[in-house]
Amino acid sequence: MSEEQPELLTGVESGVGYIRFNRPAKHNAISFEMWKGLGEAVDRYGADDAVRVILVTGEGGRAFSSGADISQFEKQRSTPNGVAVYNDTLGESCRKLTVVPKPTIARIQGYCMGGGLATSLCCDLRIASEDSTFAIPAAKLGLGYAYNSLKTLTDLVGPASAKEIMFTSRQFDAQKAYEMGLINRLTTTDDIDRVTNEYAETLAANAPLTIKACKHIIAELAKDSGDRDIETCDRLVDDCFRSDDYKEGRQAFLEKRKPTFQGK
Repeated sequence: MSEEQPELLTGVESGVGYIRFNRPAKHNAISFEMWKGLGEAVDRYGADDAVRVILVTGEGGRAFSSGADISQFEKQRSTPNGVAVYNDTLGESCRKLTVVPKPTIARIQGYCMGGGLATSLCCDLRIASEDSTFAIPAAKLGLGYAYNSLKTLTDLVGPASAKEIMFTSRQFDAQKAYEMGLINRLTTTDDIDRVTNEYAETLAANAPLTIKACKHIIAELAKDSGDRDIETCDRLVDDCFRSDDYKEGRQAFLEKRKPTFQGK
């Protein structure tokens, strides 16, 4: 990789907005600038009607991401103000990836650790190859882990597994990660691209308003009952039934053809 190449690669192909961590020589360790760029890319894709799915992955085949670039911590994450700025930028980018109304996929191959694993957990689906390795080494670094990140982890794997991951800082292979619930689909290294592309194509072809409504409602269900916005949930469901896509779905079913959804 030449020094001129960006650390974060983005682009849209066939309705899929790609975000690629591009520091293979450093196992795609995420720099402060990459955290910022991640949020900016999600904003662009969220506002682009041509994007139906957002896919996050790492270049080089050896790592999704080994985590945050620790070499920057002394300069950017060692004072109270520096910690606040860094954590706010990281947290806001992860928040955007979590709440963007379009479906998101993390394609994981190789190392997926620390901030890299936290980023993958912000995605709706995680597809990993059998040679992937997972860990959150916070307890070996002495850094604190944010409430939202731990809630996401605990919601996925349960308190017992979350404690094992966080307390031990040990590495888990892909099979153990699958058994815990960290990943949705485990596949071979040879098939990771095919399986991921099939998922992306399926999501891109399905009704965007239905996916948007389901994603929002499932997120609301994870909240305490008193904090749920049922009115917005109902409105999103109504939007589906009032849409041209609902008409298209019914017509395509009757005509025994694949529907062509426009998100309207």
